[in-house]
Amino acid sequence: MSPIVIMGVSGCGKTTVGAALAERLNAIFLDADDFHPAANVEKMRTGTPLNDEDRAPWLATLNRELRERRQRGERAVLACSALKLRYREAIGTQLAHVDWIFLDGSFEVIAERMRTRPNHYMPESLLRSQFEALERPDNAICISIELSAAEQVEAALSALAV
Repeated sequence: MSPIVIMGVSGCGKTTVGAALAERLNAIFLDADDFHPAANVEKMRTGTPLNDEDRAPWLATLNRELRERRQRGERAVLACSALKLRYREAIGTQLAHVDWIFLDGSFEVIAERMRTRPNHYMPESLLRSQFEALERPDNAICISIELSAAEQVEAALSALAV
């Protein structure tokens, strides 16, 4: 079973959709935010965007986690920004196939969501940098965040043909 990565900018709904999709597939849900080292979390909390050097060990950890889950025969759904092609390549290293699902939405809609999201270390002030870094994927299932979370999960299931 190929791992599934729910990707997109912060605040697009990756965790909500990913957890619901994992439940429907009887899969393990992983949130990439849980794998950040403390230094990365603190950097983001203070409003400083991460650079590629900050992300490299984190991406390697995500890749290792997906490979280990695959080796154990577990299906995994990972919620991860994966904004750039090279990040997606790092996550997918040594995996035969990864199903990518891109949650697509406008800056305005996501900024509004972020303003109402409690207790998250990623401040709205970093959202612009996320959109600037985003390299829209060519090989992903694209789902609009204008749909409800339930509709997004149904769209993902339909596109994955599971």
